[in-house]
Parts: sequence; structure tokens; C-alpha cells
Amino acid sequence: MIQDALLLWQSGEYTYPMAFGFVPNLHTYVHDEDERYRPAIVIVPGGAYSSVSPTEGEIVALEFYHKGYNAFVLSYTTDLTLSAPLKTQPLRDLSRAIRMIRKEADRYHIISDQIAVCGFSAGGHLCGSLAVHYEDVRDADARYTAISNRPDAAILCYPLITSGDKGHNMCIVALFGKDASDDELEYISLEKHVKETTPPIFIWHTATDQMVPVENSFLFTEACKAKGIPYEQHIFSSGPHGLSLANEQWACGRFGIHYTLEQALRIVDRAKAGAVHLPPEIIGYFTNLENGGGFGDAKPEPNQSVSVWPVLADLWLKRLIETQVISR
Repeated sequence: MIQDALLLWQSGEYTYPMAFGFVPNLHTYVHDEDERYRPAIVIVPGGAYSSVSPTEGEIVALEFYHKGYNAFVLSYTTDLTLSAPLKTQPLRDLSRAIRMIRKEADRYHIISDQIAVCGFSAGGHLCGSLAVHYEDVRDADARYTAISNRPDAAILCYPLITSGDKGHNMCIVALFGKDASDDELEYISLEKHVKETTPPIFIWHTATDQMVPVENSFLFTEACKAKGIPYEQHIFSSGPHGLSLANEQWACGRFGIHYTLEQALRIVDRAKAGAVHLPPEIIGYFTNLENGGGFGDAKPEPNQSVSVWPVLADLWLKRLIETQVISR
């Protein structure tokens, strides 16, 4: 397996003020046992746009790696302090990631028109944002100007979709601040921007999700239906938010390396030094994680029903390829 860490931005390109040396990046999980070209999938964890959760990172990438994909995990720009609105920086990160993967398709033996994104919660919103807004995101670097940033398919897992009454206020504040304009709120309500060129969508949610209500998924699939976009939707009867793979490995906390937390931990270090403000409980939480602690006191329970979603998503992607909805 080829495991690289690829920086998305060169010196001078990336200026987000709360980065503190962090640069958005891709971690690769690429087959090297043969010369076969494979579909690619970019995993985009959630974290309310305040951090990038490792619970939805490496463990998911390896799941799809073992299903035959060349996988990547995106660590994108977030703000743990909620003090410096992200605006479209995360969207630019994911856009650059898709262009970079296409540019390096031969290096990583990737079929360049079979690149899917797979996002969770806020990461699902980010993937959905690229699916509907990809034409808005230009790239000033001449190496990428002519390369498409449109994903060929999007898998959205318990995604935030709307800024309306079923939205998630922390995500909205992280993106555009407490005084987001009507135009900004409209832009991040993805159900309002589905168009005929939006890529095929696979979406799943649990009916009992209390953090990001299931109505978010309904809003998006209704918009896809209205525009004739191929989609597949699965609503599982029960389960909390943030289930990731929902299997025993995830429930036991074996979800891989915490590299997606790099930016959050840099911010925590600055908070400890008094350079930025964070509530003590947030500092303690991330310090605990950095020292090898777990994600909360309660042990999560696996959910056998929900744990089938990667199988369903894999079958869906293969069907798109076989029917040439996604080109060969």
C-alpha cells in the first residue's frame, strides 16, 4: 500500500489565519500490488466544521481500500474557536484535492473519471457543496486550471444539507459567522442548488438522528428527484449521529491514526499558550485525545443494520460504472 501525505497548497497559496502552520492535506491508501487502474474515493470526515474527526477517516478509507478502491482522506480547514469564518476555504480544499488526484491519476493508478467523494455530517455538507457548486470554484494555479473538480459521484452520510430550521447552527457559525447574510445562508442550503449536472448521489441517515435531523437527507433527495439526478437513499430506523462504519471495530475505538486532528491540536496548543481563547473543557477534551484518551465517556454500540451501508454504497458505485452513468 502506498501511504503518502500530500499537501494541497504551496507556500503563499494558503493564508487561513487559524491554521498555525497546518496545511490541508490528503493521506493516501493506494494499491501497489499490481498495475491495475482503479476507481478512487475521497473520504471527508465530519466535525461540525470545527475539527476533522478521525472516527470517520482512516477506518473508512481502509474499508473502501479493501473493496478495491484507491482511497484518500482529506484533512480540510476548520476552526475550533469559531472566531474566523471559514467561508469557502473548505470547499476550495476539497476542490483542489479532486483536481490534484486527477492530475496524479497515472501516478496513483486511478481511473480519472471514476472519482467519488464520501462525506460524513459536516463533511457530507462539504461533499454536497462541491457536487452542486463545483463550477463556482476556480483554481489560480496553472497546473490545475484546466482540470475538472467535479466529483463523479457523492456518498453523503448523515449529512448537513440546509441552513433552515433543520440545520446545525455551529456549522453555520463556523462557515460564515454569527451574522451570516441571507445570500450566504442561501448558498449553503444545498437543496436549493441541485441542477442537471449534479453528480449521482448515495445518501444515508438514521431516523433518530437528533444532531442533524433526517429531514436534511429528505430535502436533498427531493431536489435530486426534481432535477432527474440518479440517487439512492437509505434511512435506517434507529441510531445516533456520527455512526461512521457502525461496526465493532469502530465501537471499540479502533479507527486508526488521529492525523486529521492536526489543525485542532495546533489551535489547542496556542490556547494553552494564551494566544487564542478556548473553553477549558474543549482544551481538556482535545488534550485527552492527544494523550491517547477516548472520544467521550460512553462506549458506543455497533449497529448491525447501519453497518451494511459501505456494502450498499460499493454496489451502487459498481452499478453506476457498469451502466456507464459513471464513464469507464
